[in-house]
Amino acid sequence: MGCDGGTIPKRHELVKGPKKVEKVDKSAEMAARWKYCALSQEKLKRPIVSCDLGKLYNKDAVIEYLLDKSAERPNSEAVTHIRGIKDIKELNLTDNPEWKGERRNTKGDRYEDILCGMFICPVVGLEMNGKHRFCYLQTCGCVFSDRALKEVKTEICHKCGDPFKYEDLVVLNGTKEEMDKLREKMEEKRAKAKAKKSKKSKAVETVAAPPQSKDDTSSTKAEKSSLENGTGASSDGGNFIYVAGPSSSKSSSSSSSALKRSVQEMHDKSEVFKSLFTSHSSAKRTKDQTSNWVTHTPYHF
Repeated sequence: MGCDGGTIPKRHELVKGPKKVEKVDKSAEMAARWKYCALSQEKLKRPIVSCDLGKLYNKDAVIEYLLDKSAERPNSEAVTHIRGIKDIKELNLTDNPEWKGERRNTKGDRYEDILCGMFICPVVGLEMNGKHRFCYLQTCGCVFSDRALKEVKTEICHKCGDPFKYEDLVVLNGTKEEMDKLREKMEEKRAKAKAKKSKKSKAVETVAAPPQSKDDTSSTKAEKSSLENGTGASSDGGNFIYVAGPSSSKSSSSSSSALKRSVQEMHDKSEVFKSLFTSHSSAKRTKDQTSNWVTHTPYHF
């Protein structure tokens, strides 16, 4: 059982047991979520924005993603729900006075607290490091701790004074269940906005196309019936009249053989009837009556 060096191996060196599952350090995980961008994995720096799901991003990284979505990025799946700049909100954060930066321990002779947050709650003073629950308002972007909102119940922002509703609160870096609820809320909000936009476009179309009056509908019906029967019906502003051609057994042949003739050329019509149309000589203007600056219109002759 001995080896060349006279050593005797033990059982755990010869028999391989099941591999132990590597556990992630919770403090390192919280520092990664609260101090680094969820898209670029770079350290958070102002301006910092957040989406409807409560994730933290650097604004520059999100803008670069929106400008070029085809580029390969390591965490592009985390921002697939962001369609434009309107889907993110810039956060109004409060600096932590105890945060002295990461360059103070360049020599390595000082203790560096990983859980020391860069920002705090402006009401209670809790550090935003992952130990405490934080929320932000979609109306103004101010960030507060959940404890502050529970202790000081109000519908006015503690920092800027803008009114808000509890529906406007979004949890930052929440749990999986909270993320699912925020996703359902986001989809419902987008569906309502889409329905409202479609209703608005339909209303604009109805205003642009006013309903026809009874006289117009009656005139159109009379024209259709006259064309079907082979009789004349006025069109093109009354200057021309459709006159039926030679009679035929089929209505299609009668409509195709209809000719277009001016009203003024009809001898069976009276002069009073002809004067109703713009093609009559009484509607024309002489050169003395017209001016040089008049814009030519269909009624200018």
